This record gives sequence, structure tokens and C-alpha cells, in this order.
Amino acid sequence: MNDFFPYVDGEMTADSAPLRQIAEAVGTPFYVYSTSALKSAYAAYADAFAGMDIGIRYAVKANGNLSIIRTLAALGAGADVVSGGEMHRAVMAGVPPEKIVFSGVGKTIEEMRTALEAGVEQINVESEPELEQLSKVANTMGVVAPISLRINPNVDALTHAKITTGKSDNKFGIDIDRAPNVFTHAATLPGIKVKGIAVHIGSQLLDLEPYRQAYRIVADMVSQLRHQEIAINHIDLGGGLGIACNGEFPPSIAAYARVVRETVGSLGCQLLLEPGRSLVGNAGMLVSRILYIKDSSTRRFIILDAAMNDLMRPALYESFHSIRPVMAADASASLSMVDVVGPICETGDTFATKRQMPPLSAGDLVGIADAGAYGMAMASTYNSRPLVPEVMCRDGAFAVVNRRQTIEETMARETLPPWLMDHPPSPNRSEVA
Repeated sequence: MNDFFPYVDGEMTADSAPLRQIAEAVGTPFYVYSTSALKSAYAAYADAFAGMDIGIRYAVKANGNLSIIRTLAALGAGADVVSGGEMHRAVMAGVPPEKIVFSGVGKTIEEMRTALEAGVEQINVESEPELEQLSKVANTMGVVAPISLRINPNVDALTHAKITTGKSDNKFGIDIDRAPNVFTHAATLPGIKVKGIAVHIGSQLLDLEPYRQAYRIVADMVSQLRHQEIAINHIDLGGGLGIACNGEFPPSIAAYARVVRETVGSLGCQLLLEPGRSLVGNAGMLVSRILYIKDSSTRRFIILDAAMNDLMRPALYESFHSIRPVMAADASASLSMVDVVGPICETGDTFATKRQMPPLSAGDLVGIADAGAYGMAMASTYNSRPLVPEVMCRDGAFAVVNRRQTIEETMARETLPPWLMDHPPSPNRSEVA
């Protein structure tokens, strides 16, 4: 159970703000975030790595809400970004450019220019063609690009196939066997300053052994490069530590920190971490209202007003999210097996299958937990469903930090071509182009 959304007097709350009251104020569905959960997650990293030369760079892709980025930035976090848009968000939220790492496997020339003009901390280069292009861009601008080369260590992260990033058949990073030659070449290029080495092997890791394997490979590579007189002073260790869900519990951040100390802690390098899900995943919940209870010959369906366009992860990754009633169920109430689904016309629009739930009725509110990461960040307007609002809570107060989109706004960028403006549709007329 997520301790940051406890029941108080029979009602689920976020930082002492009752979710029922928020639903009455903003409607459903909506995302809600706990400030205390964000602070607690950040403090766990800061405490675990105390005494080390470490920088925490929040992976903005997990949740790009400005208020979340700003909350973490105020605690000391920088940002790891993978697009020009994310970099703009980070700067708007108050992250200094010198604490921004620009990652990503497919940076455009314009994104390179934008990052160099802003003066980012470093650009993580993921391929030889990208390295050559960045050299040209930086040289043309008359600046020097601070880079780390991201290596691919060919380590299985033991996570979902779609979020594994450190195997040789993944698109990310430079093959470990080619890396020494690429580092040597990078050191000769105009407009390029090699700062360090970067690695990232996947997301939602629940086992520390893949980290240990990858970081040992990094340590060996640093020693090899230094022997070649290539100075490596920075190591970007990536992110990916998982969060608790479905009875699975990740290692503690303290245990993760011990692995870092054991493998790369003696190299005298500044270390960067890029946590995303582990900072914001448990801090968010999607609150939805039950539209209907539908019984078929084989199933009972709980049909919500939230859908896969609001929270894509169960459909995309088969991810588990606990689902609880906002108003606490009677402790003696018997549970029954249900499927929790949304209203979109796809069978994949399912949040839970054969889930044991207490008695529920149409109109009841439920909270879909652990939705702070890759929830709103991956939301869409599929089925012309407007994006839902985001709400942040602190000390019993709540504020809408991203208002609900209107149907008019979902269509605001669309225009009709001249021939359709001249010929409005008619039910009695057909045209052949």
C-alpha cells in the first residue's frame, strides 16, 4: 500500500487533502501528486549517497509537469532530458542549464544547437554519426561541446523487454567493443570535449546484479581509457531503479548506493544519477469514477471514466497498478473477482484483469496507484478524449497544476483545406477526387 495516499477517517487522502473533495472540485478523471512523496524519494537518494561526489539529474521523461520538476529542482536535483521540449521544460521549471544532461538516441541538429546555446552540463552521445554531427555543429558555432559517450555494455537488465536498453540488440549506446576506438576518435574532433562515460541499462529494475555487472564494465573501461591517456572524470550511471508493485519490491536505494561505491566509487570521478520512476512513480495516482458495473456470463466488469489514453502503461507494458476505493471499504466486506476497464473501444483498454476488489457501485471513486511516472507523460487524446487535469497536494492544500483540456482545444490546431471550406459536407452528395 502506498503510504502517501492513506485513509483518514475512511477517506483516501494525498498530503492530508481528501481525494473526494478534489474530485468534487475538478471532476474525474484526474492525476494527483503528493509533494511529501516527492521529497521523501529525493531524500532517500541524497541520504544514501551522502559523502560521495554525486549529482542527481531527474529523468524528465518520467513526468514533465513543471510543478514536479520545480519541486525536485528546489531540493537540489538537475534534469536529464531527451528532447528540446524537455530541456525547455526543465529550464522553465528553474533547473540551471549547467545541471542539465541532454540524452537521447536521435538528437536533431536544432536540438544540438539549442543545448549548446543554453550551456548544458553535458551531451550524452550515443553513436558515431551523432558524434560527427555534433562536432560539425559545435565547430560552426565556435563552441566546445562537453560530452560523455554512452556505452552499451550488453547487460540484460532483467526487466520488461520494451524498457531494456543495455543489450547489444537495443538501439541505445555504442557497442562496448567499439567504444575505446570511438573515445580515441572523439578526443581528436574539433568542438568536442570528452568529459566522461555514460551507461543506462533499462527501467523498473528489481535486481541489483545487472547494475553490478554494468558498472564493473564501466570501471574497466575507465581504467583502459586512462591507460590510453584519455581523461575520464565523470561517470553517468543512468537510472532505472524500480518501484514496489504487485508484491515485488525493489532493492533499497541504500543497497543500490553500496553497489555504486563498490564498483566505481574509488575511481575519483564525479558521478551522475538519472532517477525517474523511483522519484515520481509512487507520488502519483489516477483518480477515476465508476460509470457502470457490467455482468457478463463469465466476468464482472468495472467500467471507469478513465481510459488507456489517460494511463497507457497497462495496455503497453502489461504493468500492474493497485486499484483501491477512495472511500474505505468495510474491513469485513467480502472480495470478488472483477476486470477494471475503461470506455475506449479496444479490449486493451483494461487496467486490471481478475482483480480481487471489495463491493463497488456506479458513482464510486477509485484510485489507480503508482501512476506518477509514465502516466500523464504518455497520455494522448485517442478517441478525441481531452487530456485530464493534474493536481498537486501539500500540507492539506491542493492546486490544479495542469487544467483539464477542452474538446475545442483538442481540435484547435486542425484546419480544413480550401476545397472543403468551399463545399460543406452534404448527406445527399458524394464526390470523387
